[in-house]
Amino acid sequence: MATILIAVIYAAFIGLGLPDSLFGTAWPSIYTEFGLPIAYGSLESMVCFIGTFLSSLLSARLIKRFGTAKLSAGCTLLTAVSLIGFGWAGSFPVLLALAVPLGLGAGSIDTALNNYVAIHYSASRMSFLHCFYGVGVTVSPFILALVFQKGLNWRVGYRIASGMQFALAVALILSIPIWSKVHGEESVSEDKFETLTIRQAASIKGVKIMWMLFVCACAIEMSVGSWSSTYLVEHLGESQEFAARAMTVYYFGMTAGRALSGVLAKKLHSWQIIKIGLFVMAAAFATLLLTENGIVAMAALALIGLGNGPMFPNFNYLTPENFGQERSPAIIGTQMAASNISIVTLPVLCGVLGQFLGMWIFPYYLIALFAMMLVTFAAAMRCFTMPALFGKRNEKVRTEEKS
Repeated sequence: MATILIAVIYAAFIGLGLPDSLFGTAWPSIYTEFGLPIAYGSLESMVCFIGTFLSSLLSARLIKRFGTAKLSAGCTLLTAVSLIGFGWAGSFPVLLALAVPLGLGAGSIDTALNNYVAIHYSASRMSFLHCFYGVGVTVSPFILALVFQKGLNWRVGYRIASGMQFALAVALILSIPIWSKVHGEESVSEDKFETLTIRQAASIKGVKIMWMLFVCACAIEMSVGSWSSTYLVEHLGESQEFAARAMTVYYFGMTAGRALSGVLAKKLHSWQIIKIGLFVMAAAFATLLLTENGIVAMAALALIGLGNGPMFPNFNYLTPENFGQERSPAIIGTQMAASNISIVTLPVLCGVLGQFLGMWIFPYYLIALFAMMLVTFAAAMRCFTMPALFGKRNEKVRTEEKS
């Protein structure tokens, strides 16, 4: 049963990733069909973000009320309904309306499952969980590429993704009895979870430090994902095809970083993996800044993904350790909210600077974000107990590690 449960959780994270890359890939076809300005795509993303932000903050109360299993199943079903709605929408206002439940569902799933894995499983499992998110965001463009290759409409891609999401929802619904049997008596009961306001969470020692670490990691991830291609084309003079390959290499590096983190977590503590990632990122940013060669820049992007990829899952995994299991879902919810604010705002700032100053600013902007991360990490070293980089792993028994 334990194997079935972790497989279902991994599958749910594939479902979480499916919608995230679907809209961006389909948007050129959508705005052409509806005769919209290209910039309207940002409205859709903003509405979805608002839903995700709100549900992240409410997730602790929802987990306490319904439990992780029922909440995850219900929210996956909600996203499936939203996606099928996209597949039949006849106007852009309808798409905007459907973005609300899509964001609400995604925010709750993200917080609930991150909290559940952080409490019940090892850091290795957490890293692999986020690898499966990478599978989800990779599958959606692949589906749409096949749809377009067959000469079909973007709506078909949404309907296929919706069918996959409905299948995942059914799997989660059928798995509900398993959750309590596998982990029913081995950790704090979900009805004992604390619900905290943002102000209450912020008053807890170390929470604001973790918020800033999430902000920096997500800003770097999304800024690289949003503007690397433009930097390679506009500043280094590479072709669009080369830039597309470079982005594939970047995302491969990010997924590989999370997979490698999952392997290293069997021997190293999460803080140790984070330190290694910071060293890798430092080398990557220095390389990106100093090179004018496209191939070397592509390698630097891969290293950025490799070093930054483990940050998000390991930051999440540390939450119960840093703040206690009872507070974990509420604090993870605020961390997801901080991440979403970062994702929506800081990559946009990078684009604005590139527009007015030139894309030469791109590596400098990333280095500024990295410097902010290093300063915040120094504060974290004073706030939290960390093992030395090559010291012994700070063993913390979790459910999976006992079995």
